[in-house]
Amino acid sequence: MIDPVLLRNDPEAVKRSQRARGNDEAVVDEALAADASRRAALGEFESLRAEQNEFGKQVKAASKEEKPELIKRAQQLAASVKAADARAKAAEAEFEAVSLRIENLVIEGVPSGGEENFVTLREVGERPDFDFEPRDHLELGEMLGAIDMERGAKVSGARFYFLRGVGARLELALMNLALDRALHHGFTPLITPTLVKPEIMQGTGFLGEHADEVYHLPAQDLFLTGTSEVALAGYHADEIIDVSGGPIRYAGWSTCYRSEAGSHGKDTRGILRVHQFNKLEMFVYTDPAEAETEHERLVGWQEEILQALGLHYRVIDVAAGDLGSSAARKFDIEAWVPTQDAYRELTSTSNCTTYQSRRLSTRYRTESGKTAAVATLNGTLATTRWIVAILETHQQADGSVIVPEALRPYLGGLDVLTPIAGA
Repeated sequence: MIDPVLLRNDPEAVKRSQRARGNDEAVVDEALAADASRRAALGEFESLRAEQNEFGKQVKAASKEEKPELIKRAQQLAASVKAADARAKAAEAEFEAVSLRIENLVIEGVPSGGEENFVTLREVGERPDFDFEPRDHLELGEMLGAIDMERGAKVSGARFYFLRGVGARLELALMNLALDRALHHGFTPLITPTLVKPEIMQGTGFLGEHADEVYHLPAQDLFLTGTSEVALAGYHADEIIDVSGGPIRYAGWSTCYRSEAGSHGKDTRGILRVHQFNKLEMFVYTDPAEAETEHERLVGWQEEILQALGLHYRVIDVAAGDLGSSAARKFDIEAWVPTQDAYRELTSTSNCTTYQSRRLSTRYRTESGKTAAVATLNGTLATTRWIVAILETHQQADGSVIVPEALRPYLGGLDVLTPIAGA
């Protein structure tokens, strides 16, 4: 939710952000009008309530003869206060409904434009080069007995799969490697719920323009999460937390669900874009003044793991028009996928500033002792999709795959994944 003080004091900044995102800036004027109505209605209610309280003192001090007439007046005043309270609450709800349509303010320096207008910040590692025709990750996965798409579809439908044998072990190894790195950097691990209430999903910004990506269970009115970010953002909802000692960092391990609406025909082969996957997500609560520095730290920790896995990648600054509603800035890390001759996203990390915490009422105490909205950030540290880049990057001519050294301790020392005879 947008800071109402900022909205009133600098509406042009909010309009600039809306334009950068390609969104309608007229909603800013609607929000300003709703804010003015809300404040006027609240002022009327508070004035009448003060009058009521003062009049109540007169009634108590009145003589027996005076009281009947005064009580009648007090009843009329009480009805006026009740009506004013209802108007104030309605005006507050209207302001909230309008302001929720305004997405987070884009941080200065974020590239303008849409999906294709990102800025490449750096490329790291050597692009894999083969003296043979490389196989894609699904062919490799089938040769290794690691991926079974056919039975996944039989059991659950398109874009579902089984990871089996070394495939299952590889994912667990990857997740445990990431978890160990997270622990090293001071994260507290959580295994999170994957079903959340509407107010938590709404609070994180996932019920806006991408609501069709979310699975909903109407009978229970619960939503399946597409990332543990949602549950982690809700973890401290309606709380005052202490960030005086530095950022509070959580690493959430969960299964994730995405309907992939609107992606028909895209990446239908293999496990690059699927309905269910596992992910270890970093989530941080911090003083807003520290948020941009923490954002850089999260990217650095993601890069540490990708480098340890021997992957070639680039870091991009995502353009404003391609940001999710909660993100003020987002950095994506895309690994090179040889058979696609392209970079594909493996991680993203977003600085959500105070947008989510305002919606979820998560606060911290400032040096003056007052409460204020805390900043939140999130970023992927490992996910099923990484297997795509690992298999394709480290494949050999015979279909075997060299295990990156960093993963070997988590695979019992296994250094090569070998095709299964007859697979």
